[in-house]
Amino acid sequence: MNRTLKRVIAFPISKIILGIGICLLILIGFQNYVSKPLFYFLIDSKPLADTIINYTSVAVLLFTYYYLFSFYEKRHIYELSNKNIIKVLFGSFMLGFSILSFVILILYFLGYYKVIQFSGFSYFLAPFSFLVIAALIEEILFRAILYRILENWIGTYIALIILSILFELPHIFNDNVTALSVILGLLFGFAHGIMYTYTKRIWLPFAFHLGWNFAQPFYGSNLSGLEDVGSILIAEFNGPELITGSIYGIEDSILSIFLLLIICIIFLRLSIKKNKIVKTSYQKTQ
Repeated sequence: MNRTLKRVIAFPISKIILGIGICLLILIGFQNYVSKPLFYFLIDSKPLADTIINYTSVAVLLFTYYYLFSFYEKRHIYELSNKNIIKVLFGSFMLGFSILSFVILILYFLGYYKVIQFSGFSYFLAPFSFLVIAALIEEILFRAILYRILENWIGTYIALIILSILFELPHIFNDNVTALSVILGLLFGFAHGIMYTYTKRIWLPFAFHLGWNFAQPFYGSNLSGLEDVGSILIAEFNGPELITGSIYGIEDSILSIFLLLIICIIFLRLSIKKNKIVKTSYQKTQ
């Protein structure tokens, strides 16, 4: 391989494009040509088949990322390190879940939230597995590839701005998007980026993301404007949209946005205190 080609392949933008492209290509190919044909043929129950497809997709995506960047960058893949992983996953999931639970509690005491009925725990099958693979895809593509490479190249602060904008772009096209939901998306991208900066691993932002997303259908709310993801509780929201959230979901509430802003500030301060902020290439040479 000549020197020019090596430089092109090693360039950060090339790494991002190749990393995202290869991970998506292998994941989509596996689902469309292996797991879906196989499990839909073997299993009569579509929810069960979908659950298995989603969890096997999780394994394939992690496997692909690990071996791709082990080969590509010739390094240990610390961002997938399993040190204290159960503790981190559980704590992060509960943090994301608890924030929206606190919002629900406030809405309940204000008289804006009422549970109509319990719909059962069938939600823990296919829909939950969908949330798992969806959160992992976003964390691998946006945090492990895009943000990690940008941060090492142009520094934490500029990378956070770019990440927040790019992370929100796909969500802008969701149904029922609002101005508050756009603000939320920008904060959400920032929060997950700074969580990655603080830990240098994907597990904190991944589990926080999963807990946050799970809380919404759990309490009977729409999820990011989607109305067909199912729920554990059938509930009624009756109050000002600024407080209860619009049809986009309770994450659209000003309360949720305020609490997420606090999370951003906390992890930013922790990252600064622990000297986790990455300087720009220019600053590194000074």
